[in-house]
Amino acid sequence: MNDSVFLVLGLGTFGMETCLELSARGARVIAVDNRADLIEKIKDQVAQAVLLDSTDELQLSSLPMDDVDMAVIAIGDNIEANILTTALLKKAGVPYIIARAATELHHRVLKQVGANSILDIEKNAGRQLAEKILSPDILDSVPITMEISIAEIFLPAGFEGQSAAEVDLPGKMKLNISAIKRESISVDEEGNPVSHEHVVFPDAETVFEHGDILVVIGRNDDIEQLKGI
Repeated sequence: MNDSVFLVLGLGTFGMETCLELSARGARVIAVDNRADLIEKIKDQVAQAVLLDSTDELQLSSLPMDDVDMAVIAIGDNIEANILTTALLKKAGVPYIIARAATELHHRVLKQVGANSILDIEKNAGRQLAEKILSPDILDSVPITMEISIAEIFLPAGFEGQSAAEVDLPGKMKLNISAIKRESISVDEEGNPVSHEHVVFPDAETVFEHGDILVVIGRNDDIEQLKGI
């Protein structure tokens, strides 16, 4: 993946998370949005952040399309822009396009205009609900492709007190830990307990603690294997 170039268009929650996770795994990411505040937010986390309207063919042509291996169309609030962007990227020769669909009709149109893979929002929501019911130790999961997801999972008990280097998830299970969600408790002025959640970006020396939630990225089969520990 280190040599791959990903073009991510649309920097809402899904698009932003996709950029961060791909970058964390060493991929070169080109992030695109028409909102300056979102470009400013992501610019130091990706290889390139570009402010443009992806429905404008002339603006889109300014991107290094010949270098792009895969495009992720994460535009979720404008179906027309989502479809038009897909069509323009197909016309530009992007070899593989993943797009989000809000409805079954949207899915069919995306297929017609050239999307190679489609993430169905409603279907994924149902799948995620089933996972939460049947696999309560997986708190949430977002598909990147059909085989790869980002997942939040409770820290396996056997990992407590060990460092990231000792656990070695990338080497043993081909999973990367992009972040750790950790909760702490303080007391307010009236003596009431107050919960605070903060995020740790682990290095090799980071030691896992009881109650940690791991944010991992990898193949679904490997995530299932981690869940079973």
